[in-house]
Amino acid sequence: MISHSTWTGLVGAARADITPSVGIFCRNWGAAVHDTAQGIHRPLFLTAIAIQENPSELPLVLVDLDLGWWGSLTYERAFRQRITSSLGLPAERFLWCVTHTHAAPPLSQPEPQWPGGDILSAYLVTLEQVVIETARKAIAAVEPATIDWHHGRCALATNRDLPDPSRRTAQPPGAPRIVCGYNPAIPADDTLVVGRVTAASGRTVATLTNYACHPTTLAWDCDLVSPDFVGAMRETIQEGTGGAPAIFLQGASGELSPRYQYVGDPAVADAHGRELGHAALATIFAMEPSGQNLVYDRVVESGAPLATWRRETKASNRLSGSLAAMRHTVTIPLKDWPPAAELATQFAACSDRAMAERLRRKLRIREALGDGAGFPIEIWGWRLGEALVLGTLAEAYSCIQQNVRAAFPDREVVWLNLVNGCLGYLPPAAMYDVDLYQVWQTPFDRGSLELVEQAAIALGHELLATSS
Repeated sequence: MISHSTWTGLVGAARADITPSVGIFCRNWGAAVHDTAQGIHRPLFLTAIAIQENPSELPLVLVDLDLGWWGSLTYERAFRQRITSSLGLPAERFLWCVTHTHAAPPLSQPEPQWPGGDILSAYLVTLEQVVIETARKAIAAVEPATIDWHHGRCALATNRDLPDPSRRTAQPPGAPRIVCGYNPAIPADDTLVVGRVTAASGRTVATLTNYACHPTTLAWDCDLVSPDFVGAMRETIQEGTGGAPAIFLQGASGELSPRYQYVGDPAVADAHGRELGHAALATIFAMEPSGQNLVYDRVVESGAPLATWRRETKASNRLSGSLAAMRHTVTIPLKDWPPAAELATQFAACSDRAMAERLRRKLRIREALGDGAGFPIEIWGWRLGEALVLGTLAEAYSCIQQNVRAAFPDREVVWLNLVNGCLGYLPPAAMYDVDLYQVWQTPFDRGSLELVEQAAIALGHELLATSS
């Protein structure tokens, strides 16, 4: 029998345009010479999806935003708390994710030196209200629907940990600097997980595409606001599904990005998006009709003995499963970074534009973490019938999603990077022995990824042990 991870209940979706004004502060690259957005490539969107077992229970609400990352953990937590309070939701029933485009305004209060900071400040006030309003619209729009999951493949993502070719002979053997760009020698996780939301009438309500790839097509030469490849991906999927909102959920992309990137040409981002969009559509079209299994039928004797299969309606106890939402924390070790006051002094004295940006980000991370030796990182989990949604705020390497999926071979597992906050990378322990951006950028010490992975698997098992 061929069957997809499935859940049936009430689902609603809503969308809002969150494109900012030209002139907003929009500098995300140390190498950029511009500070503000000079135009719009494609609009940015916010999409909300609400999920309920029945009308009497509180919904699960997922909000996806075409934005980059949160510059301050403290700011994000206060922002999210106001939203969940307005919606009347416990923290674990609300997940918001950023697509991680690097061509959108930052999610943090503007700093005094930022041109266009006044526009950014007003934008963030409006964004909060739009999140609340769109989530409420999604909750109000719930209707009987089924979520079916399936997995496919897409070759857009490639490994981006490349031994520096220019320094190969200048370093001691075995210790090259690792630069952030396409490494054709290491295969990438190309797994694509797609969720299809189908109304009882057969209409597609929404699609969800979970894929791990940094939206870093557009870089320092691009002065346009852009969702990067996510915009064309969304457009492509929607054209093939009757206009149903297409949602992109960023996977464990710590070391993954397009092979051709860091350009100023939006057409390249659009080509990447179409590649991913068509792969998602191929995955959707490979699925059985909603609510049906493919089962072996019989042998028909012809010129050859022919094995025939047929489609049958799933039993009702397989269509509806448990909805559950949980969060766990696991304390992971922190590096011995300088205190915030020392970093602030270094930042104030730095005149190099790129290095100052590194110091500013490091300072904001240190301010959020405090001075302890460990950090209680949150792991978020939902059970949607036969499928699991798991994730954390860090930028984990793809091995975490591979290992978590291997722990649940009979389930579709959606892994979310950058969910409910953003704070540092999670590289594998072995990577701490090399000169690597993701290692020196992160405040988390060796072994942190492995601790999060173990806790995520434990959370998945706990979610599956729940019952409606």
